[in-house]
Amino acid sequence: MTADLALENARIVDGTGAPWFRGSVAVADGQIQRVVRDDADLDAESTVDVDGDVVCPGFVDTHSHSDLELFADATLAPKLRQGITTEILGQDGFSMAPMHREGGAEEWAQHLSGLAGDVDVDWTWGDTDAYLEAVEANGIASNVATLVGHGTVRFNVLGMADCEPTDDELAEMAELVDDALDAGAVGFSTGLVYSPQVNASTEEVQQLAARLAPYGRPFVAHIRSEGRWIWEALDEFVDIGAEEEIPLHLSHYKMSGTMQQGKAGRGNQLIEAARERGVDMAAEQYPYTAGNTLLSAVLPPWVHAEGPEAVLETLQDEESRERIRKDIEQWRIDGWENQGARSGWENIVVRNLDTEPWRQYEGESVAAIAADRDQHPVETVCDVLVAEKLSPAMILHTIAESDVREIMANERVGVATDGLFGAFPHPRTYGTYPRILGTYVREENHLSLEEAVRKMTSLPTRAMGLDRKGILRPGMDADLVVFDPATVSSPATFDNPRQPPKGMPHVLVDGQFVVRDGEPTGETPGEAIRV
Repeated sequence: MTADLALENARIVDGTGAPWFRGSVAVADGQIQRVVRDDADLDAESTVDVDGDVVCPGFVDTHSHSDLELFADATLAPKLRQGITTEILGQDGFSMAPMHREGGAEEWAQHLSGLAGDVDVDWTWGDTDAYLEAVEANGIASNVATLVGHGTVRFNVLGMADCEPTDDELAEMAELVDDALDAGAVGFSTGLVYSPQVNASTEEVQQLAARLAPYGRPFVAHIRSEGRWIWEALDEFVDIGAEEEIPLHLSHYKMSGTMQQGKAGRGNQLIEAARERGVDMAAEQYPYTAGNTLLSAVLPPWVHAEGPEAVLETLQDEESRERIRKDIEQWRIDGWENQGARSGWENIVVRNLDTEPWRQYEGESVAAIAADRDQHPVETVCDVLVAEKLSPAMILHTIAESDVREIMANERVGVATDGLFGAFPHPRTYGTYPRILGTYVREENHLSLEEAVRKMTSLPTRAMGLDRKGILRPGMDADLVVFDPATVSSPATFDNPRQPPKGMPHVLVDGQFVVRDGEPTGETPGEAIRV
């Protein structure tokens, strides 16, 4: 059978971790037809000589926040150009479906504007299947799959309220999880530092995660703490996995804040202990010493309890501001992540400011802005969130490079971007995968080429149950990346993040070029994956 395309004269890295070899890859009807060694002739309608570049499976971003951005930019070019051919949406408990609450779509979009972006979307869907159909109707260059979010199902039933669900309400939430899994959601996610799911008890989290057991799909969690209470948070997560016998996937694994820096080895030991206990546990990381999330996450949970409009009113009330300040400075709420005090205001940089006079402070720390305005940092945070209607993001410089490297060396840990969009994003949105291949593989020899590719391909596809992706084998989906191991790198920086990678000429999805010679083609062959 004549192939549609052959990539010849390649260095084949097949995604398994096995040593590379020289050969060619033939593609037909969106699948890999043949993988051959050396210069074996391949009968193909079109051939591309990649001149010794690496050909490997497409990269899988297990932590994507492209849920709404994909409607504005179907190419998702910053992700696509770094080799990402599949993205897992619905992270941190924030999926875009189900959404059945009256008026809920507008409220949910405003609540998440600092995370999902301020995207003008015609919210036509209610359930998960309808959301995936909307994605397909819009067109998409890469493949996407979605988790069903804990916060989303809680919001549908309880709104933003800080309360325990009744038995009937918890049953309703569980039914929404079941419906999403039946519609093809690849797992269930939570983010226990964010409202409204921050209000959930361990019992609530466990009962909802237990719905995964018949499906064998993963429980994906941004745990309750990555700083002061990280060990208690990890114990909670692992215990749920053990008791319910479900796979676990730890989101953006890190040691955050000075209290935990240097303890990555202890975290790695905990993951191994979980696996020895019989828990199928994996994790992901991004290769940077700073995180990125919505600025409103520094606010105590009670501030969010009545929805975004009430948040804006609360932030303008002087008594409420004083209560917020004391909650942060005095750690008055046990178990709350308290990112302001944990990180230090000097380490929290504000991003995505659109209005005057705030635009001048783009990229400045909260401490520096507060000093310039002769304010307490909490006053500054409240003022900017009100002026910008909750849309700003923040970058938190709280991670030690030594911990990044130690976590990266863990064979259970894959790669993800956790990338947010916006005018001034974190460089990980543009550079996660080429940074690892350029810095940690070629320049520092911290990982082998084959191990790095495994962490980007077969490890995440196994964790997410994507059986047709992640390995170069005949019959697998023809999602491919071509890169030059001698030049691949990311010039994206915190000061200048919106820079595409170098040394990554071609990306294919479903056997079609979506990036060719370093530029997006505009083709949209991707699919909304249902499992």
